[in-house]
Amino acid sequence: MTGRKEMRNMAGIARRTIVFFAAFVVAVLLASCYEPSPLYGKWTDNNGNSISFISDGTFVAKINDKTDTLITYQGDYSVIENVLVFNISSPSASTIDTEWDIRGSLLFCTWTQGGVTRTLTLYHVSK
Repeated sequence: MTGRKEMRNMAGIARRTIVFFAAFVVAVLLASCYEPSPLYGKWTDNNGNSISFISDGTFVAKINDKTDTLITYQGDYSVIENVLVFNISSPSASTIDTEWDIRGSLLFCTWTQGGVTRTLTLYHVSK
């Protein structure tokens, strides 16, 4: 009789171990789920300035220059805490580093290019 009791006890331990590991795997998978950046999508203002952040790490920006002509910039971007780094590949290679902040549906950042600094307040218009 003790043999059967020991076998049932070991089967119970095995079941609990399997359930524990299954729960552990599910917890790890849920904890490691990718969280998209709040920057993704198109941001624009009433002056024609806009920045589109694409999930592959690229961007397209249309920013007014000192003559209020829209210039299109393209490249990739990276985010390190509250610093946004634009690596511009077109129209000419350069880098812009700016602090950024999102409050509700508003993105605040500064765009400095060609000796012109634009303080941007952009509205999130699409994802």
